[in-house]
Amino acid sequence: MINKTVKAHLALLGANLIYGVNYSIAKLVMPEFIEPFGFIFCRVLGALLLFWGLTVFMKGEKIERKDYWRLFICGAFGVAGNQLSFFYGLNITSPINAAIIMTCNPVLVLIMSSIILKERINGLKLGGIFMGLTGAVGLILFNKSLTISTDTIIGDLFIFINATSYAIYLVMVKPLMKKYEPLTVIKWVFLFGFLFVFPFGFNQFKAIEWSTFTTNTWLAFSFVVVATTFFAYLFNIYALKSVNPSVVSIYIYSQPIVATMVALFIGQDELNFLKLFSALLIFVGVYLVSHKPKMKST
Repeated sequence: MINKTVKAHLALLGANLIYGVNYSIAKLVMPEFIEPFGFIFCRVLGALLLFWGLTVFMKGEKIERKDYWRLFICGAFGVAGNQLSFFYGLNITSPINAAIIMTCNPVLVLIMSSIILKERINGLKLGGIFMGLTGAVGLILFNKSLTISTDTIIGDLFIFINATSYAIYLVMVKPLMKKYEPLTVIKWVFLFGFLFVFPFGFNQFKAIEWSTFTTNTWLAFSFVVVATTFFAYLFNIYALKSVNPSVVSIYIYSQPIVATMVALFIGQDELNFLKLFSALLIFVGVYLVSHKPKMKST
């Protein structure tokens, strides 16, 4: 029987597989059919309805009054701040800059876990994050050329805000996972998150011309709402029930591996030693961050 920790890692792997292919699929919809903030509106509203719809058939958990503020913060940073800042930043910076900046997320999570959750930063975690960071950046740079320009500074700043927002969310939501079921937490997180997204995305949502959608557009749209938003968030928060935020965050380094595998599959890339070595660094990094040292017996 599969234990909870293994299930958590499988959930994280599933979430990041989805994230890895999402960029290519989302391009079929945005911005030709839906503007960025309108797409976020659809994503959050669609996932919100799915989360709350599922809990209709479940026995509801009562949320303690003192926990609503934490859910509110998680919605603000984990849904609204995370998604809005990423899409806004990506519009005024390059994809390669965004990919590089996002690799700082595990470092931010480690720092905030130490400050907020009082988690101890040990050498294994630091080494694992450094190895994963090296491998991820290597894979990204092998496939694309980094361009540094003052024109991208604002966009780069918003991508960093995105990475910081998601780090805050992962750390703040962890204590809730010790008290409640994943669906209970995530449905409230998305409800509060939607309140923040609404004023930014409603006008672009109203402007969507649904009649222009082709079958492929609808399939891509459904994938982004159901898989990338509903399932990926659910998988991540399910994993947080069993592992630390730093473990969840380091899986972001697996996304360049997925992107490389997709490129290899469709014949747009070639495998070489440097890419294999980078992938190995990422896998070793994930292991080191998730490894729990044995307690010394007295």
